[in-house]
Amino acid sequence: MTKSSLDDQTSPWTEDEFLALDETNHRIELLDGSLWVSPRPNAPHRDISGRLYAALLPGGDDAGVWVRLDVNVRLSAGTVMQPDLILSRGPRVVTVTDATDVLLACEITSPSNVTMDRVLKKELYASAKIKWYLLIEPEMTNYESVTLTLFRLEAGGYHTYAMAKGDETLMLDDPFHVAINANRLLGIRHDRD
Repeated sequence: MTKSSLDDQTSPWTEDEFLALDETNHRIELLDGSLWVSPRPNAPHRDISGRLYAALLPGGDDAGVWVRLDVNVRLSAGTVMQPDLILSRGPRVVTVTDATDVLLACEITSPSNVTMDRVLKKELYASAKIKWYLLIEPEMTNYESVTLTLFRLEAGGYHTYAMAKGDETLMLDDPFHVAINANRLLGIRHDRD
């Protein structure tokens, strides 16, 4: 049986039912057979996503790595998350990216998902053996600052590898070299008059 809308269902959702859902104004993820529904990102969140995508795309193209926004990633049976951005070596055309193809998962926190991104998704991505996790935390009152924390998978889970905020730059050398200035993700340039 295939579901095409968010109707009442007492049994766990299958991946096929999840993928058959109609388009909505919400972000929908599958967690252990249950749906996790959150609002679509706001404009500042989408701006950060777009600027991060633009910063990563040239290096990704040179390294043969896909830079993708808002794609479904299968972390395990019955669990499909939708990171804000991934770096992947998987196929060009895919409905669901397998976690084994994901080199880096990135989440940008929003008022509705702070705990999920800081704790639950971080644990899920580590369990799926995704080597890098980039957590971007904007100050959500007026979006005038942002903190970037890059985690690397090591024994026991993710450990902080690098941080940047304000005019600091986060350096990433794996799977390719890129420098990400925190203020630039917000469109803030201090050299403007």
